[in-house]
Amino acid sequence: MKKILFSILTCSLLLPAVAEDKIPRQPSPKGAKVTIISPRDGKTVKGPVRVLFGLKGMGVCPAGLVLPDGKPMPNTGHHHLLIDTEKMPAMGLPLVASDTLKHFGGGQTEVTLDLPPGKHTLQLVFADYAHIPHNPPVVSKKITITVAPKGKKK
Repeated sequence: MKKILFSILTCSLLLPAVAEDKIPRQPSPKGAKVTIISPRDGKTVKGPVRVLFGLKGMGVCPAGLVLPDGKPMPNTGHHHLLIDTEKMPAMGLPLVASDTLKHFGGGQTEVTLDLPPGKHTLQLVFADYAHIPHNPPVVSKKITITVAPKGKKK
């Protein structure tokens, strides 16, 4: 319920800016980097799959967190995981949660996924307090993993 209310509030605050295509984006510091620490690209893994997120040059904080003056905390944000996506979402708009785009607005730095057997792609996008990617965007390399059928060894 909290996620729904936050999404409604965020969207209502941003709608005028979206209509004018002028959503403010938070800057990312030079050298900021997000990575998928585990699993490694090209690996075959057993399910469920534990995915560890890495971040360099920025800090993780919950979505919606702002300073007492109402401004966002600089150089911070939270993770979003793209699962089996063909193309990147729009970088100038809030990222919309779905089955293929997972939000980690609580500041989480890992997740365990129940993925079906087969090949899957994973990619991280780091975004600000309002789920909007930074400028320039902080995006990981897309990795490909294979989830082994149950009963099969790695």
